[in-house]
Amino acid sequence: MMRRLPAIENAGVGAWLVRLFEDIDEGNLPWVLALTRKCEQAFGGALVDLVPSYTTVLVQYDPLRLHPQQAKRELHTLLADLSPATAESSGQLRELPVWYGPSVGPDLERLAREKSMSVEELVALHTGQEYRVYALGFAPGFAFMGSVHPRLEAPRLSTPRPRVYPGSVALAGRQTSAYPTQSPGGWNLLGRTPLTLFERSRQPMSFLQIGDRVQLVPVSKEEFLRLGGDATPQEDH
Repeated sequence: MMRRLPAIENAGVGAWLVRLFEDIDEGNLPWVLALTRKCEQAFGGALVDLVPSYTTVLVQYDPLRLHPQQAKRELHTLLADLSPATAESSGQLRELPVWYGPSVGPDLERLAREKSMSVEELVALHTGQEYRVYALGFAPGFAFMGSVHPRLEAPRLSTPRPRVYPGSVALAGRQTSAYPTQSPGGWNLLGRTPLTLFERSRQPMSFLQIGDRVQLVPVSKEEFLRLGGDATPQEDH
């Protein structure tokens, strides 16, 4: 039986999952972005968090301030009048300075060899286009950006690293991202950004937001350090 979309699914106490699409497609973004913004306005102070993804939006609210059925009715109302966000109302252009170096990007040289290109060519391909933030997840502030050049497509590591340093710039599949906080991680590490990508005392807490356009800008180690970057070498495993 075909599922009728959009659908609102129970996601536990104080949360509804709105499933807008079944398949991942770049054309989903304007709809996901539109619902995210409508929820911010409609739920107001009762909103706890919004987690948009390629196909869904997780809406977390305070059940002491909003009854679950009331929250669900509000979502139905928003969906009935939903239209895609326009290009003019999409996210900001963000620049991410990145130091590409083997000590902070231990997969950089290996990937270049596997792709039969120099490190310089790999960096040029990785920084040679503008990316779009399609989803936030995995960890607070972790922005899934796409899509990388087809020549750079690479699988996740077979054994994830137990600790990846904050700011580590990585790719997996056709996506790229930067780890906002220290965490385990199985993406291919290419370099590091000096920017603080997630900070709870900041509004918004995540530097990158869904819909943002992102330009990666290669910088030298000296510039990386001048911008406040941490050059502690990344353990390989």
